[in-house]
Amino acid sequence: MEKKFISIGHEELAYLDEGQGPVVVMVHGNMSSSVHFEPLITRIKDKYRCIAVDLRGFGDSSYNNRFDTLEELADDVNAFTEALGLDSYYLVGWSNGGGVSLKLCAKYPDKVKKFFDIEGAGLKGYPVYKKENYKSTGEPYASKEEMAADPLQVAPALACFEKGDAATMTAIWDATIYTVNMPTREQNDLWMSETLKQRNLVDLDWALANLNMSDEYTPYGKGDGSIKNIKCPVMLTMGEKDIIVPDYMVLDNYNALGSLATLLPYENCGHSPMVDCPDRLAEDVCKFFS
Repeated sequence: MEKKFISIGHEELAYLDEGQGPVVVMVHGNMSSSVHFEPLITRIKDKYRCIAVDLRGFGDSSYNNRFDTLEELADDVNAFTEALGLDSYYLVGWSNGGGVSLKLCAKYPDKVKKFFDIEGAGLKGYPVYKKENYKSTGEPYASKEEMAADPLQVAPALACFEKGDAATMTAIWDATIYTVNMPTREQNDLWMSETLKQRNLVDLDWALANLNMSDEYTPYGKGDGSIKNIKCPVMLTMGEKDIIVPDYMVLDNYNALGSLATLLPYENCGHSPMVDCPDRLAEDVCKFFS
């Protein structure tokens, strides 16, 4: 698979474009890129045209402008699909890409036919709170600069990116993402090289912490209620052994989406079904979209 490039004006986005058939747009998570979808693309590209984008500041995409919200990344994805001439498409989002995709579905509801959310971020964001002795105080950070110094969730990963520390980043993934199965050595080397290209960690963590599509308050503020604007059917996976996105976040999304949502529990699966149960994931994606 070779990446292509396309301009959306303020940024140049890299992407994979494989297969033929109805279009499936794929949005990756934090600390990853389009290449992390390789197990899924390989299994469904005989039925679908799979277009996986590197978000701004990830992978081989540009990072000309910083961002504060996931909505800005959703706008990028919309501009990307328009540049490719796509009027409508199926959508897959993984982890943070699930949060970006929720914003995309809410802001451009007539473009997404169906959305398959793989261990996706909750509609009330992913909290990063101030720490005392490495324990959360429940207090929000007042700025990106404060958040960048967070000793548990942000600073260690930021140091890995700055040093290009593949060994430590691999250990982080092994402990938190691959709680059931491990990728092959070849896969890990490729994916880790993609992970370490990320330049926007603080922006991304800030945007995730401030995400709130509900009508309720979080320590970071009141939600915008935009979850109500989603019109398309949504499939939500819930990995039994996912320690990154807890069950309550998936259930919050499920309850907020009401009749649009279907819950898909994955037994013996962690945060990456692409590694833990790739065949089942591919089968479920194809079944849902067809």
